[in-house]
Amino acid sequence: MMQLDFYKYDGAGNDFVVLDIRQHDPKLSTATIAHLCHRRFGVGADGLMTLGNAPSPYDFEMKYYNSDGRLGSMCGNGGRCIAAFAYSLGLGHIDGQTGRHALDFLAYDGSHHAEIISADQQCGKLVVELGMRDVEKSSVRQCLDGCFLDTGSPHYVQRVHDLDHFDVVGEGRRLRNNAEQFPEGTNVDFVEELADGRLSIRTYERGVEDETWACGTGVTACALVTGIGDIKTRGGDFKVTYNDDGDVFTNVQLTGPVSFNFAGTIKIL
Repeated sequence: MMQLDFYKYDGAGNDFVVLDIRQHDPKLSTATIAHLCHRRFGVGADGLMTLGNAPSPYDFEMKYYNSDGRLGSMCGNGGRCIAAFAYSLGLGHIDGQTGRHALDFLAYDGSHHAEIISADQQCGKLVVELGMRDVEKSSVRQCLDGCFLDTGSPHYVQRVHDLDHFDVVGEGRRLRNNAEQFPEGTNVDFVEELADGRLSIRTYERGVEDETWACGTGVTACALVTGIGDIKTRGGDFKVTYNDDGDVFTNVQLTGPVSFNFAGTIKIL
């Protein structure tokens, strides 16, 4: 029996169990992580993240696990949530150019820079901006009825009509398992442009194997494909900005809400 302290965060409804393993790494098994993420038998979450030690000049290392317990690729909302958690621990520094609290960390796809745009510590509500990886335009592949690209995690983006009533889970699962087009599987994003000019997105996430309320790498992928940076998801609104350097999308910034939900202790076998 082991007692585990955990923290629960969400980024626009995309929720995570977060563990601080700087002093002690419990070396959780795949089955244990899946149990912690289970919404009936565990804490309940779309994924689990660990905040560990990292070499200078980084503040910490992020590892992300899908709710099936397996090590995942980059998670944009997870990155924003763990930056908020690190901020609550007193990590980071003041950025000399923006004057905002900043954090630099390592993740699956390399280094990331996050900044706290605003924070209400009493309510546990923050707005966090996260720098995403550069994306070469030549890597964006036209396939089926949409586009495939990697923004730290693989995404297939497809435009649809009447997104509110679209079968995201059924179609998402079918496309996610298209082995011919996506041998390693993919996340699937369905998008529709709204009358006000924003882009509405619904995402089926691999590893979760269901629709999530928001997906940070998915929001980023959809913005790059469509050129629309004002994004609506089921869980909240996002802003994506970037530079188009001709052959590469650079300085890609993902900004959106983060909430601290609660902290607790759980006993696990």
